[in-house]
Amino acid sequence: MKEPRFPYSHRRHVALIPGMPALEAYKLSVRYPGSPTPAISELTCRVPVGTRIALVGPNGAGKSTLLKTAAGLLPVQAGEIRIYGQPVGACHHRVAYLSQRSEIDWHFPITVRRLVMTGRYVHLGWLRRPGREDRQIVDAALERLGLQSLAERQIGQLSGGQQQRVLLARALAQEADLFLLDEPLNAVDAATQAVVSDVLAELQQQGKTIIVATHDLGRLETDFDGALYLSEGHEITPPAGAFVGLPVGEEAGCTG
Repeated sequence: MKEPRFPYSHRRHVALIPGMPALEAYKLSVRYPGSPTPAISELTCRVPVGTRIALVGPNGAGKSTLLKTAAGLLPVQAGEIRIYGQPVGACHHRVAYLSQRSEIDWHFPITVRRLVMTGRYVHLGWLRRPGREDRQIVDAALERLGLQSLAERQIGQLSGGQQQRVLLARALAQEADLFLLDEPLNAVDAATQAVVSDVLAELQQQGKTIIVATHDLGRLETDFDGALYLSEGHEITPPAGAFVGLPVGEEAGCTG
């Protein structure tokens, strides 16, 4: 990955620590500004490199909070969270965060191609313009998600499924190692579900790590290596007969 000459927030790209988990949290607590109670409370978990892990739980369980904290969008109140053994932010170029579609301003006057190109900005930093290699990477991401014919369309003109593909294409363009996906298959068409599932499988085959917040319990055993069950900011014991797979949380035997 390229080292930007003028990186954002003066952050230089830091190498991962070999042998460390892709994500590791120890007694992590996170509180939203102005909230009297933590959204995550003393959560301990470990996500090995190259795995696909599901975050399962109702709305308000803490799934999105964990993803945003790992992406550096929310501060840690107590405990710690590390990415490839480094503090959050040190490896920010290795982390691609895909938010829920409802959090994006789809009326913003930007084309599909330009939105996908923003995935390259972490490598460019300030002042440097995208070059030939960046454009080739973006074109490849657009092609993989079936978006080439829509590249010059304004993002608000897309269907829900197409918008979800654009967000994933942006994550692909970043060439990250850890993908944090918040409800990527929520309210999308069957074709988009198939494409997204195929892309995630390919990423895992390339050694990438994928953490997905999901409500789709029917796909856990086929699409994931393990699952972390959350409720009101705490890890909970999975319901009887529920898919667990690879131990991820403290309840499953991981103590950090």
